[in-house]
Amino acid sequence: MNWSQNITAINFLLKSLLAYDSLGNKIETDKAFFLWTRQSYKIRKNSNTIFLVGNGASASMASHMAADLANNAYVNTQVFTDISLMTAIANDVGYEYVFSTPLSQCMQKGDMLIAISSSGNSPNIIQAVKKTTLLGGTTITLSAMQKNNALSSLGDINFYLPAKTYGLAESCHAAILHFWADHIIEAVTKENDCAAQMQTKKRA
Repeated sequence: MNWSQNITAINFLLKSLLAYDSLGNKIETDKAFFLWTRQSYKIRKNSNTIFLVGNGASASMASHMAADLANNAYVNTQVFTDISLMTAIANDVGYEYVFSTPLSQCMQKGDMLIAISSSGNSPNIIQAVKKTTLLGGTTITLSAMQKNNALSSLGDINFYLPAKTYGLAESCHAAILHFWADHIIEAVTKENDCAAQMQTKKRA
């Protein structure tokens, strides 16, 4: 595959993005992003937390998005990538529980989990989603590979891409996450601009 073909493949996959609710009903893509963004903004207003989890490259995406949201949109975010914490849980309980165990200690009702898995079958991601449901949190999933992967039906909103390689899946997941985060950052920026204008008018 040359560069032009790679761009074409990514473009095709992003246009093929599907979204489903927890019952398996298809959601129009822009509506799914709207619902996701609205809930995220509500979490910010209520001082709740957005947790993000993933393995490998998906873990780096989770950390990246957590940093962007915390720094630019003032959202409470958390990822569980501290090596001491992960190895302790993996050693004492099992790697399958490296996310669900700290979630059981940190998550409050009204929080959100962003679960990222290219295969959609990572046991530790599945356990994190199940724990979030039990704790009354909202879950957004991002997956690829097989359409019927385990993760693709567990979230409140489930995004699925028909990517068959990890490189393409990860590239597209990064684009999806940035699109979502940019909408939140834009809304917060507008809110701050309006507040600043109001303060200027009061001083005048």
